Formats: sequence, C-alpha cells, structure tokens
Amino acid sequence: MITSLQRFIIHRYSGRILSKWIVLLHDMVLVAAAFGLAQLLRFNFKMEGIRNDHFVTQLSISCLVYLAAFFLFRSFSGIIRHTGLEDVKRILNAGLLSMTTLVGLTILVRTSSLTSGMTISLAVIIIHFLLTVVFLTGSRFLIKLFYHNAVKKRSAFKRVVIFGAGYSGMMAKNSMESDTASNYKVSAFLDDDPQKAGKFLHGIPVFLPEAGFRDFLHKFPDTELIIAIPNLTPARKSQIIEHCLNVGIKVKSVPPIGNWINGELSVQQIRNVSIEDLLNRAPIQLERSMAAKEIYSKVVMITGAAGSIGSEIVRQVMNLNPAKLILIDQAETPMHDLELEVAPLRRRFNTDVQFVICDITNLPKLTRLFEFYRPQIVYHAAAYKHVPMMERNPGEAVLTNVFGTKHMVDLAIVYEIEKFVFISTDKAVNPTNIMGATKRAAEIYVQNQSRYESSKTVFVTTRFGNVLGSNGSVIPLFMRQIEQGGPVTVTSKDVTRFFMTIPEACQLVLEAGAMASGGEIFLFDMGERVRIYDLAVKMIRLAGRVPDKDIFIEEIGLRPGEKLHEELLNAAEDNLPTHHPKIMVGRTREFESEWVHRCMERLRVAYADNNTIKLVLALKEMVPEFKSLNSDFQQLDREATMEVAATA
Repeated sequence: MITSLQRFIIHRYSGRILSKWIVLLHDMVLVAAAFGLAQLLRFNFKMEGIRNDHFVTQLSISCLVYLAAFFLFRSFSGIIRHTGLEDVKRILNAGLLSMTTLVGLTILVRTSSLTSGMTISLAVIIIHFLLTVVFLTGSRFLIKLFYHNAVKKRSAFKRVVIFGAGYSGMMAKNSMESDTASNYKVSAFLDDDPQKAGKFLHGIPVFLPEAGFRDFLHKFPDTELIIAIPNLTPARKSQIIEHCLNVGIKVKSVPPIGNWINGELSVQQIRNVSIEDLLNRAPIQLERSMAAKEIYSKVVMITGAAGSIGSEIVRQVMNLNPAKLILIDQAETPMHDLELEVAPLRRRFNTDVQFVICDITNLPKLTRLFEFYRPQIVYHAAAYKHVPMMERNPGEAVLTNVFGTKHMVDLAIVYEIEKFVFISTDKAVNPTNIMGATKRAAEIYVQNQSRYESSKTVFVTTRFGNVLGSNGSVIPLFMRQIEQGGPVTVTSKDVTRFFMTIPEACQLVLEAGAMASGGEIFLFDMGERVRIYDLAVKMIRLAGRVPDKDIFIEEIGLRPGEKLHEELLNAAEDNLPTHHPKIMVGRTREFESEWVHRCMERLRVAYADNNTIKLVLALKEMVPEFKSLNSDFQQLDREATMEVAATA
C-alpha cells in the first residue's frame, strides 16, 4: 500500500527535477561522512583518529579535491531518479582522480618540508574512496528505487515473458521494471539453450520454449512475449511469432544493441513485431562499397523522388556523399514533405539538393534541367503504378511510363550521362495489365538504346516485386481496414506476391546500378511468394484481433488486369548469377532497333489520335506476351486469336 509520505512526495515533487546544486551539496555531505567513517575504520573505531589536531585540515583538503573532481566530471548533473551506468561511471572516475590526487599530495608532503598535518594515511585515502563511491551510487539507486516504487501504478500488472535469457533479455527486464509509466512484470525467461533451462535469473525461472509455451503461456493468454535475442535467425523468429499469434499472445521485440540510446535500452524502444518480421528470410544487407564509389562526388538525378522508392533512394544516396542531387517529382505536397525530412541530412553532409516540380512528360523542361545541371547518374523511378487505375487510363499510362521514360533515355544519350538506372517491376513479366505492359515496353526501349555504339551512357534496368509499405500497397490498405474494424478485403485467397522492404529494394537498386556494364536487366532474389490472404490473417493477429471473429476477411474477386501469381522471368528468359547472391542478370529477348522505333511511333500516333483501342493494340504489338486478364481489353486478344485461326 502506498504510504501517506509516498503520496505527498508523488503529489508535490514527481513533476520536479532536483537542482544540481542540491545534488552537489548531498554528495559533499556524503564525502565528509565517508572521510570520518574511513578514519574510524582505519583506527579500529577509536575516536583518537578523529580527534587529532589535523582531522579538520585533512577533511577540508579531501573535500576540496573531491569537489574539484566532481566539477570536472559533472557527476552531480544527472537526474537521480534516472540514474544509470553513465552516472556510476562519472562518480567512479571522479573518485579515482580524487584518490590519485590525494595519494600524490601525501607522498609530496612526506618527501618535503611541508607540515605533517597535511599528511593523510594512505589506508584512509583508499577506504575513503571506496566508501564515497558506495555512498554516492548507493544513495542514488536507493532514491531511484524509492521514487519508482512511489510513482509505480498499483493497478493490475502486465505479465511478460522474455525470449532470450542473455544480456539483451536482462536489459529488457531492467528497462521494463524501471519504467514508471507501465506495470510490466517479468514472469519467466524462455531460451533455446538447454544449459539455462531450470535455472533462475534474478529470481525469475528460465524455461525451454516448448515447456514455456505449454506450461506457462497457454495458461496465461494475456501474457506478452518479448523477443530479446538480436541474432535470432529469421526462420526461428517467424516460427515463434506465428506460434504466439495462433494462440493470441501479443509479441514485441528488442531492437539491435547498436540502436540502443547511449548503450542503454529504453522501454519505448521495445516495439511491436512488424509484418516484415514474418517474411521468413534474412534481411538483405549490402556493404555498398561499389555504390559508394560510384556515387561519391557525382551529380545525381532522381525522378519520382517523392514516391516510396524514390524517396528511399534519396535517403541512401545522400549518405554516399554525392556532389549534388537533383530531385524531380510532379507531386507538390510529397515533395515538400521530402524537403523537410532530408533537411538534417543536407546540413550533415553539406549536400547541394535541388527540389524540382516537373512532369517527366514535359520534354522542354526536362531538356532545360539536363542542360543546366548536367547530371552524371540518373535513377529513373517516376511511373504510374496502380494496376486498376491504369487499366481505366491507358493513355496516361503510355504517356508517362513509356514516353516519359523515352524522354529521360534520349536526354541521357544527348547529354552523355554516365549511367542510367531504370526501375521496373515484376508486373512487366508476362503482363496481364496496361501498367505492366507499359513498363515492359519501357524496358524494351531502354535495352534497345543501350546497344547504340555511339552512346556513352550505361543503361541498366532493375526489376523487383511488391515493396512492403509503399504508397498504395496492400499493407497500408490492410492497416486502415483493421483500424476501422474491417472487413479486410482480399481479391482472392490464392493470390501470391513477392515482397521485400523499401530499404532492401533501394539497396539492391544502387548495387545493381554500380555493377552494370550496360543493357542488363537485374532481378532480385525476393525469397518465397507470400499468400496475400495469409498476410491479412497475420496482420489482424498482430493487431491483437481474431480473424473472422473480431475482423472479417472478405474475398472481392480479382481486379481488372490482376493475376494470381507474379513472375520475375517469363518462359523465354533465363538468368545468370552475379557476385552478389541476391542479384541476378536476366537474359531477356532482344528486338531489332528498327522494329522498336516502329512500335514507338505507332504508340505515339495512337495516343495523338486519342484512340484507346488503337493504343492498346499498338502496346500489344510491342509487347507480344501481353495478354489482358479480367479486363475489357481481353476482347482484343480473342479477336487476334480468331484472325490467326482464320488465316491458318
């Protein structure tokens, strides 16, 4: 029960911070008390040791030395209720310096003609140092303990089990128990190490996971599990999370030790597990040495800079010290948000960054930009990407994705850009929709222009699948639907997609761009396909809800142009390995330049005529494998099949 004294202290002082001068006064009183006790201990508690004529002189000298050391190391400037290892380190350093100084003074006095009254027993100096450190650190931790016990809520506690009985697990336990805003109670540790099973850590039992799940977590379903093993394999981590989600246990995880603040873990850093933790593969990590060498001191242009992929490329490129960044996007508000976000990076790296509002279909303005800034490397990420929207607006898809890319490629050749990196999609493989077909047409044009002997530009295409959390992707949609109480909508229970995180995708884009020699289409190893329905189920469980009970999952049917399974290569393509195991080079079909330019001209004429059917037919001619699915344009494929059959 909280005492009346505790209530008074909470009410009057919990919002105040004790003045550092009061802390200093507290420390000096303890230093003086420790000196007196040291004298008593040295002389076996005989008062003669304190009553000698030189005691006051020796006490004054000791206090002055310690006072100077406290000012030097600022040991009194910490907030006592939040005392940690850094505070202990400052006290220890101040004490060691004081002890060393006093020993030196004593030796100097003994070897000189100075008054013997300044000579302090070496034993007293050492005992004084030990007592001072114990008194100062002990008093701080006692005050901290008293404060935390006083302000800690006495309502029902949250039972927690920590997976990992090691250093990170102990730090997680300490941070939760010292947090005054929550009522966490660590009830058990789980660990895969059989040598730890059956033992106790700070009085808390350690179980093997199987026993812990069976005998503890299943009995207390309101328990939270915190994963505190930084090097846990992705497969094992995914297994633990899925097991907990299946039985309704909320899961959190401790960040890597390198992300802790000043070497200490805060309870606020313990986060809920994310959907990325369930990809069941190791995060892709690159050294970036090749990309760093490629980008250093170069003028880099990025189109679609305010989008999900473009903005992450901006962040990563800024860390590689380019001479200048030219960021292009047509979206004003996202561009403004990006400008505010990267402002600290601009100051940190002293990078010249230009934010340009421009549509890549605006050839005159693009020409002026190339003429003025003379970029050396271009990352072309600007595109329309939403399948159903582009199925209803094929003209805009062709204008931006095909002719916008053509403008960028042609200007790259004219202004002798060193490297041009085009960012494509797995929807360009055997496309069943307008968006995918336009990206494949752009791939063909980029690859064709790379074969010009007179061109000094290295052209490269990168192709990858869905990116977790990108604008308009399924993850933000599911999150909104879950927040609104459902239903969560999936087009089909059988739909699968490749997934990777935005930082992973952009790392691979930079690395592939650096290793390119010209004309390649780089593919990324994205692991196994993920069933979208399973993704929805896991996200509902991650939110602490029960699928088809708290939140229903509704199947709404495939959207226009959507297919069940995406691919990274079609049947006529193959791939070759590179030096990086996650990056491959696709051996794709090549087309005659004359044929490519003829197809581009037919697309241009069809767009100029504002003839949608003619435009889609021209797109199908340029991308022969383009077969519409769940779309009004399927009729064109049927008519073409009938014509072929009639002439056979």
